[in-house]
Amino acid sequence: MATLATDATQSLPIDPLDVTRPELYRDDVWQAPFRELRAKAPVYRCENSDFGAYWSLSTYKPIVEVESLPDLYSSEMGGIVVADLNPERGDIKAPMFISMDRPKHTGQRRTVAPAFTPSEIERMAVDVRRRTIEVLDSLPYGETFDWVDRVSIELTTQMLAILFDFPWEERRKLTYWSDWAGDIELSKSDELRQQRQTIMFECAAYFKTLWDSKIGKEPTPDLISMMIHSEAMAHMDDMEFLGNLILLIVGGNDTTRNSMTAAAYGLDLWPDQRAKLEADPGLIPNAVQEIIRWQTPLAHMRRTATQDTVLEGHQIKAGDKLVMWYISANRDESVFGADADQIVVDRPNARRHLAFGHGIHRCVGARLAELQIGVLLDEMAKRRMRVNVVGAPERVAACFVHGYRKLPVELSRY
Repeated sequence: MATLATDATQSLPIDPLDVTRPELYRDDVWQAPFRELRAKAPVYRCENSDFGAYWSLSTYKPIVEVESLPDLYSSEMGGIVVADLNPERGDIKAPMFISMDRPKHTGQRRTVAPAFTPSEIERMAVDVRRRTIEVLDSLPYGETFDWVDRVSIELTTQMLAILFDFPWEERRKLTYWSDWAGDIELSKSDELRQQRQTIMFECAAYFKTLWDSKIGKEPTPDLISMMIHSEAMAHMDDMEFLGNLILLIVGGNDTTRNSMTAAAYGLDLWPDQRAKLEADPGLIPNAVQEIIRWQTPLAHMRRTATQDTVLEGHQIKAGDKLVMWYISANRDESVFGADADQIVVDRPNARRHLAFGHGIHRCVGARLAELQIGVLLDEMAKRRMRVNVVGAPERVAACFVHGYRKLPVELSRY
């Protein structure tokens, strides 16, 4: 998924507006450089980064423009992350429909989309609530525990296991594979890159067994069965199968789990907003959108220009890399106001966030993510459960997955 820049590039001075630097996210200090980019250079050419030169798009308008022109700005040419594939260093190409252009993207997306229709979401809602109740009722009051492990990972991993019809007792393998697949920083070490390749092949082999067990069987509502019974995906080669698995696992795991953690962490940061939500549970649907906006679980997506063009007055050359920083667009003051860095549970336009992307590549599982987070907040409200953060979170040190490793909390009632 990623490669190192050359040693010569790495020896150049650090560009203070290079927002790919992992320490910005590890230390939660990314807000300042993005604020400067939005104010001074919404479309900015960063010449020196660990991932080579790239155009940085930090405000709402140019990101929507690029997302709206998929034939001009390709997902397939260079992939969807700031890092470039380099086969000479042993990187493997695992195609996935989010990194495909039309028409192939259309067929494969249509294959998995039926798993996330309104009727399917309604069908799954009963089970989502039952499992959420079980997890919340198992939590201790008055003692410290890790919210990420006990709640966020557990709920999202259970959901993935159901979506894939995955063996329940081994569902934590999905979290393990997701962490290895989504960590863009692993590419900076030959050893770790080889280790990730081995782990991803183990993932593919496991799922190949699941696939083989469903061949010739009647269709079932899980994603593997849907792939088998579709013209667009039934004949994928092993690498394309692996690529789509990675997409669905990371998309279904990292995004929802980090928004669930943000719900606990962010509401603790702004107790006035937590009190507003506690007083009026009718605000939960809007609060879900606001929490997703504020967290933005995937910080960026990347496109590659297919031809010379102009974006916001800047000359873009064919082959140029453009990085769309959703994490910054979701703090764009011109769209969300001067308080965009804060959670405001009744923010009128919270739903305009770009955390799920925009256009033909908008997250296919967005409704399911919203359902899971909404049910979690609803069941917490029914129990008058308040999450009190008792220590600093441990964050992911990377510019792709914007998330948490650990969050120590204690529960109380209000």
